[in-house]
Amino acid sequence: MSSTHAEFAMMLKVNPLFAEMGVDELQQIAALGEARQIAAGEVLFRKGDDGDALFGVRRGQVRIETTASDGSRLTLNFLGPGDLFGEVAVLDGHRRTADATAGEPSEVFVLRREDLLGHLEREPKLAVKLIGLLCQRIRWMSDRMDESVLQPLPVRLARRLCALAADFGAEVHISQEQLGVFVGAARESVNRQLQTWRKDDILDVHRGRILLKNMGRLTAVARSQQR
Repeated sequence: MSSTHAEFAMMLKVNPLFAEMGVDELQQIAALGEARQIAAGEVLFRKGDDGDALFGVRRGQVRIETTASDGSRLTLNFLGPGDLFGEVAVLDGHRRTADATAGEPSEVFVLRREDLLGHLEREPKLAVKLIGLLCQRIRWMSDRMDESVLQPLPVRLARRLCALAADFGAEVHISQEQLGVFVGAARESVNRQLQTWRKDDILDVHRGRILLKNMGRLTAVARSQQR
């Protein structure tokens, strides 16, 4: 196996959908993929396109975006090195629910749906295991949905900022409106909480970016189980 495919296998391993697969199984799947260079601003897919591939970010950044009712663009997620996306679409083939655009010159792994399904047909035991992993993923998503309803805004916001910091460092380039989309809250509510944390010297707020100054305190908020 090439070093490129070995890197892709490692990326698959840390994704919840593939985490319980064995080394040989992951290597077989990774060998089906290929690396692709993409330029800043290049569109990988648009909302409504068929889900014909899974992608993994090898380097750079990919934005998952959609268009708001007023015509403005909203970023739903930022994906960096090691992040996988499109894993459900590669299995069900349904249409994409958002756009994926390179935020900077990047390199991604691409695993085509037809290649993966062909492999699963040849390896039915692997297909059965994948069904079980999908069921686990559904349960995980159900837990996260409960969390988004039951946890207060400070906890939800702290968890999202910590997750972004894990991918992109202490300076997070994101608007307050985009944060609101992430955590299911109005921009005004997000702003009030950020200003509270700014006064407490946990972070600093700038136009289009947030500087996280005290990750220890922010992580403590994220880990609390308030009701």
